[in-house]
Amino acid sequence: MEQHIINDYQQRAQQAQQQASNYEKLANKYSLQRLIVFGFIILSIYLSVVMNDVWIFAFCVVVAVFWFSWLVSRQNKYDDLKQYHTALKKVNENEIENILKHANIYYNGNTFINEKHFYTADLDIFGSGSLFQFVNRAATSPGNYKLAAWLNAAAAKPAILERQEAVKELSEKPDWKLNFQTRLLFCLKQPLNQIKNLVTYLNTTLEIKDERFLWGYSHIAPFLVLLLIVLSVFYPAARYVLGVVILANYRLVSSKKKLVQIADLIAGKIGESLSLYALGFECIEDEEWQSPYTRQLALLIKNDKKAISATITELSVLINKLNYRLNFVVSIIMNIFFIWDIRQIIAIEKWKRENHESLETAFDVIAEFEALISLASLKINYPDWVFPQIAAGDSYTVSAKNLGHPLIYSQNRVKNNYELTDAHHIDIITGSNMAGKSTFLRTIGINTVLALAGAPICADEMQVSVITIISYMRIKDSLNESTSTFKAELDRLQMLLGAVETEPKVFFLIDEMLRGTNSVDKYLGSKAVIEQLIKKNAVGMVATHDLQIAELEKKYPAYVRNFYFDIQVINGEMIFDYKIKHGECKTFNASLLLKQIGIDVDAE
Repeated sequence: MEQHIINDYQQRAQQAQQQASNYEKLANKYSLQRLIVFGFIILSIYLSVVMNDVWIFAFCVVVAVFWFSWLVSRQNKYDDLKQYHTALKKVNENEIENILKHANIYYNGNTFINEKHFYTADLDIFGSGSLFQFVNRAATSPGNYKLAAWLNAAAAKPAILERQEAVKELSEKPDWKLNFQTRLLFCLKQPLNQIKNLVTYLNTTLEIKDERFLWGYSHIAPFLVLLLIVLSVFYPAARYVLGVVILANYRLVSSKKKLVQIADLIAGKIGESLSLYALGFECIEDEEWQSPYTRQLALLIKNDKKAISATITELSVLINKLNYRLNFVVSIIMNIFFIWDIRQIIAIEKWKRENHESLETAFDVIAEFEALISLASLKINYPDWVFPQIAAGDSYTVSAKNLGHPLIYSQNRVKNNYELTDAHHIDIITGSNMAGKSTFLRTIGINTVLALAGAPICADEMQVSVITIISYMRIKDSLNESTSTFKAELDRLQMLLGAVETEPKVFFLIDEMLRGTNSVDKYLGSKAVIEQLIKKNAVGMVATHDLQIAELEKKYPAYVRNFYFDIQVINGEMIFDYKIKHGECKTFNASLLLKQIGIDVDAE
């Protein structure tokens, strides 16, 4: 199945490369034709001199300007198409690398790592080789934060069901998804805080003294200057008035220099990017949506008056006009005739007052769609994955058939069944070293995180309640906090016991409790913790090497269940099947593992 998906991406990537090459040739053709324009101008100069007629040169210059502008527009069009198809190729190649190597050009979520979070550190949700790196298709910073928030905490059941419907719809639109990703791929090269800074700027109103007068005068100024130029030809005295007006215009612009600098500090650097964001919004606006969630999101950026893409394009044009000032000669001419900088600053402020709220909402819509297409990528790339049923009821349900870890490659993945249906149980899982206990706990945990975010999961079927996962697995000491391993374990246990009383429906995953103390205290402490969890009516799993813990099933037969992972030893070789079974483990392998590294353990 995966090879079929890979072949499709490869074909798409090849087609994108062919298109990019074709558009590059067309762009180069128009670039070369621009040289002809310069030759045409030189020829017009020669003919004007030979024929002693300056009007030939004037006529040819006008023709050349329009010709050159047309060639530039055509070249820019083909350059844009080339860049689009180059980006499309990159997006498709990334999907191939993601399937084959779990590589990803998108952010891995490193900044979201939190060792004190309920489960994200233990379940590899963020960072290198994480679930976030595997799933993420968000190019914008808000998109990354949105996806991280979905993986950080379970959503309410109605939200999960809405997301599932939206993800299903997007998974059936692979062409749209790839196009949307391609349109936003440029964001990977933008500053992380670009959108945040833009929104802050748009929410900050600049006070422009005499704004109404300046706005009116900016429209009168070019006609006034032009009139004085014409009068100067016939009345030399008018030249003095012209000089005064030009100087006054320039001084007027200089007096508002600080306002221009404030606008340029943030807005001036995002004008071109805004036009690219507009194309991303167009993707959403132009598509017909069926699921309630996607339809509602699209309505936030579409209205009867003007779509957000057109509104953002307006701002992009205004900012790009402000950037004319970056060319010194053009800046002088435009400010003398139009008091250009002031005119654009006032226009931008008018736009801000009318549209800043809609723009903030619009970027949140982009973030939502990026989070949704990230989850949809799982269903597109792994069509055999399923959407879980979200169970109701006051008790706990975590049941699955052929459940596998999504970050383990399919050829190496071993799937297991597990059933906890509308009940309260603590499951004790015993087993040998490397037999699969920890991986199984993480498999339950990471699939539950996906399920409660609205994503498909790696199983044939699954039913799960809306639960709060709390893990106790990778307990580490901290030199910075002067914390020993045992103290770190106590802190984690305290957090777990407190959360059972305060958080809704806690489902815990404990892997080898109290490793930082001696075996007697380890057993007694672990037994006491489990019994306290039973008293609190808590639900979850405890993986342990200590067979004595399994004896709790006899004391609490209605609450505690025993499961195990075992090995077979054939001719001194350990055979693992990584399959969970009911009961207690009888075979352990520490002595064999020590013997493999040259340490013989004598039986006493």
